[in-house]
Amino acid sequence: MIDHHGQIAQLIPRLRRYARALTGDRSTADDLVQDTLERALSRFHLWRRGSDLRAWLFTIMHNIYVNQARSGRRHQHEALEDEPAAEAMRTREPDWLELRDLDSALARLPHEQRAVLLLVGLEQHTYEEAARVLDIPLGTVMSRLSRGRERLRAILGGDARAATLKIVK
Repeated sequence: MIDHHGQIAQLIPRLRRYARALTGDRSTADDLVQDTLERALSRFHLWRRGSDLRAWLFTIMHNIYVNQARSGRRHQHEALEDEPAAEAMRTREPDWLELRDLDSALARLPHEQRAVLLLVGLEQHTYEEAARVLDIPLGTVMSRLSRGRERLRAILGGDARAATLKIVK
């Protein structure tokens, strides 16, 4: 079990990156990672040896995030540390502005599309791995990815009409 703890520790930066992209807030992302690690370690006996540990951890994180979003447990709170230097750097660097715009555009996507985009685009999961993590069919992954990319392009391109959700009854 010790070597699995080391494997889990190696995956923490990827978990943090995915959590940050899901939540849009560093302290909330850290809480999500902590909840994920706590659940994974307390239920490690449920992990099937030989299966993909990364996919298992991402599945746990995704499920916790969805459960918290459904129950309204996602609360706003202020981080303990201040980062005035990082904030000042963002206003001077054009790359920071692009990243901020991308982060804002991702936040405007429906959760289902954002989750698939982040798993495939950011975390480099295969479509099959993303389908397992999200517990959805492969075709649904491809459909959500296509629609998410299209909507993301529209938002970043300034097409407000394409960026709004269409209500279907």
